Amino acid sequence: MTAAAPRRERGEPASAGETIANVRPATPDGRARARTRARGRVSIARSSLRYEWKRYLAAVLAVAFSGLLVLVQLGLLLGMVGSFTSVVDQANADLWVVEGRTESFDLAREMPRRYEMRLRTHPEVESVQPLAFAWTDWRRPDGGRVTIYLIGLDVGSNSLSLPKSFDPALRSALEPIGSVVVDAGDLNKLGVGIGDVAEVSGHRVRVAGVTHGMRAIGGAYVFVSRATAATLLGEMSSVDRSAYFLLRLRDPARARDVQRELQPAGDPPAYQVLLPGELSALSQIYWIVESGAGASFAFSTLLGLVVGIVITSQTLRGAILAALREYATLRALGVPLRALRAVVLEQAFWVGVTGIALTGVLTLVVVAAAVSANVAILLPPWSLGAAAVLTLSVALVSGLLALAPLRRTEPAELLR
Repeated sequence: MTAAAPRRERGEPASAGETIANVRPATPDGRARARTRARGRVSIARSSLRYEWKRYLAAVLAVAFSGLLVLVQLGLLLGMVGSFTSVVDQANADLWVVEGRTESFDLAREMPRRYEMRLRTHPEVESVQPLAFAWTDWRRPDGGRVTIYLIGLDVGSNSLSLPKSFDPALRSALEPIGSVVVDAGDLNKLGVGIGDVAEVSGHRVRVAGVTHGMRAIGGAYVFVSRATAATLLGEMSSVDRSAYFLLRLRDPARARDVQRELQPAGDPPAYQVLLPGELSALSQIYWIVESGAGASFAFSTLLGLVVGIVITSQTLRGAILAALREYATLRALGVPLRALRAVVLEQAFWVGVTGIALTGVLTLVVVAAAVSANVAILLPPWSLGAAAVLTLSVALVSGLLALAPLRRTEPAELLR
């Protein structure tokens, strides 16, 4: 729908979808003038949003904060469950072998070391390395205790378990017995700084370095060499058992084939052979479903969308009621009701687009604050697209709910 209108030729009927500015002149000069005017036409929906922006500000803010709520909730959820699998995601293994009943990476179950020989016999397996994993206690210098996930890595130059974010200096720092590496975000929780001494299972350890982006939820990841893990765990550690086996293949492209050939039968099987992505997805789904985090996210997101729809629809409804006489004037000039509905829906669309842009700005601020506070937040590209679709849907649904007052835009409204 447009704001400017060239003169209509006498006797020419108005079509159903015609707007005031779309009347075609009969003369050649009139057609030329119409084309000139058409290039300068301005949408009524955009004009009203531009010149009466204060009236629509509440709707834009409601849409923007609905989108922000969805993105932040989703980012925190993905960041939380992603922290459980950061070791898997950053390892260099082509295949992971886990105990057959394992539900999540952080809920490791030990397997007999004899499985390692069976894995090595496959012609495509180039190397097999065990990974130690155990829950134990960390004693802070002030006497407090923290539950930790102790992860025993192979610190050799061909390590499959060493996270990709560990530089050579950090790998070398783990070589001495008793040296540990923790995430920078867990230093306060553990009550230490770089170079400080604490206790793990009654043994003294020294913080030799810190990593970033590998913060655990509930406890803390403490990375050590396999030799240090054996020393710290003592009787809890067994040379005959291992939590995980990591495999490197001669041809990583054949990982699926090797996986099928190594997978034993049974329900549950003695062990499972998984691709890194499969173990990561298994762990994340477990925590989303079993911890109730997924249900909490769905409920809070639905609540945010409902609030956004209510506020936005009421704001658009108020704008329609405030301009009721103007809409009635357009009806008197022959503009059909469906054209007025199109104006409202276009307004809702632009409110949604503006809200998405504002959501993007606010998201950058929130993510920057979360990163500076070492809060795990993860927003993959698909999450941004999904949030944009939901945000625009909030605006369009609100526009549909706000159409009811247009039924009162009869020309007789001008006589009241």
